[in-house]
Amino acid sequence: MRKRSLAAKLVLLPCSKIYGGITYMRNKLFDWKVFGEKEFDIPVVCVGNLAVGGTGKTPHVEYLVDAFRKSRKVAVLSRGYRRSTKGFIMAGATSTPRDIGDESYQIYHKFHGEVTVAVCEDRVAGITELLRLDPRLEMIILDDAFQHRYVKATVSVVITEYNHPLSEDHMLPYGHLREPARGINRADIVIVAKCPTDLKPLDFRVATNDYNLMPAQELYFSHYHYLPLQPVFPDVATGVPYLDWLNSGDTILAIAGIGNPRPFIRYLKSLGAKVKVDIFPDHHQYTKKDIAYILERYRKDVRGNQRIIVTTEKDAVRLAANPYYPHELKAITYYLPIEVEFDTFGEKLPIVDEIEKRIKERLNSRN
Repeated sequence: MRKRSLAAKLVLLPCSKIYGGITYMRNKLFDWKVFGEKEFDIPVVCVGNLAVGGTGKTPHVEYLVDAFRKSRKVAVLSRGYRRSTKGFIMAGATSTPRDIGDESYQIYHKFHGEVTVAVCEDRVAGITELLRLDPRLEMIILDDAFQHRYVKATVSVVITEYNHPLSEDHMLPYGHLREPARGINRADIVIVAKCPTDLKPLDFRVATNDYNLMPAQELYFSHYHYLPLQPVFPDVATGVPYLDWLNSGDTILAIAGIGNPRPFIRYLKSLGAKVKVDIFPDHHQYTKKDIAYILERYRKDVRGNQRIIVTTEKDAVRLAANPYYPHELKAITYYLPIEVEFDTFGEKLPIVDEIEKRIKERLNSRN
């Protein structure tokens, strides 16, 4: 966690203690059945985290969607963070990031509209409406809903980040935690994301001891695999540069508005080209002024044989829908797709099989 000044500590740390107490009591009220949890007849897989932003939740949701859609009719339900709309909305061909949020928009288009995607702040109402509209649904994946306890998930998956252990973090606003770290005990499966690609068995054992999960919980480790560049504006792209062609005479302007852009920037810098970086806030909606700044930065600072702009997959959906993005930049603007790969240590079921096993156990226990 980044260092804070003494003044910030004196002001924010007491607020964190208060917020932690509030969230602790809220969870206790659910545990004591004072607040009710709604259980549904079909499997509900909740994917969430304890920290705000940057844990890599969306790529893991996409991984699970891709795996389960081969055997089940799957829907994804999110709240649609930072959308300009309210209530239940089903994603469709005319939806925009402002309508359904950039993550839901990305998931819908990643699977070419073949997976049902919807947004609703009230997850109980959202699931109810999804099942009303399509009774054939066989699984619902809740995106970012670990703290939304009004739905009793069949299986809960919590994602944490390798370089930001929960034990070293604090509650908001001093730290990044939405609830105390012990909340991880509610998870069935914990994924340590963004691991080094050369993670060793010793690292696995150390991390396993650090998390100290209960016997009924499973711990998985994952890392990102970067795929070839893709054009943000395929209608005007003249081709896609191969990353292994880049050298010290080329320049990349990297644009990122995500929770933790460091792995993205680190990967681009490993390619050999010069990298100029512009970082924006997470879920940033690019204004006309922002786009003018990007154009000015490109004209001024980007030099070399290959002069390209590379952004993240999440930012790409916002830039593609931005009416101010200049035609001059469209042909040389690309995004870097990522996919999740899991590291296996010892005898462990693949994560999808583990989730399926737990779903069958939970459904059978109801009968």
